[in-house]
Amino acid sequence: QVQVVESGGGLVQAGGSLRLSCAASVRTFSRYVMGWFRQAPGKEREFVAATSWSGGSTNYADSVKGRFTISRDNAKNTVYLQMNSLKPEDTAVYYCAAGSGGWGSRAVLSYDYWGQGTQVTVSS
Repeated sequence: QVQVVESGGGLVQAGGSLRLSCAASVRTFSRYVMGWFRQAPGKEREFVAATSWSGGSTNYADSVKGRFTISRDNAKNTVYLQMNSLKPEDTAVYYCAAGSGGWGSRAVLSYDYWGQGTQVTVSS
């Protein structure tokens, strides 16, 4: 069983920055694709970003490309999401997820383990 715990959410003004962290309790962290998703009230959970096993490949939703950066540190079993130039529409609960399947899918069902989420609120 893999446990995933997010941290770093909070309230920030539009144009500001936040860095989310996600720690996974698993020995074979480098065997998992790691992703970030978000869910705003009344909306479906949507893909934000993902990083491959070594971190050599990344994938972003068009809505965050150029503003968000995903990275991972396999020695620390941690993945990060640096969020810059935040907008009110980025307000959501952000979830970290670990996937044991292949690389490239943005689907929620491609990920096996999920954290509880961390709230990000961007005020205008």
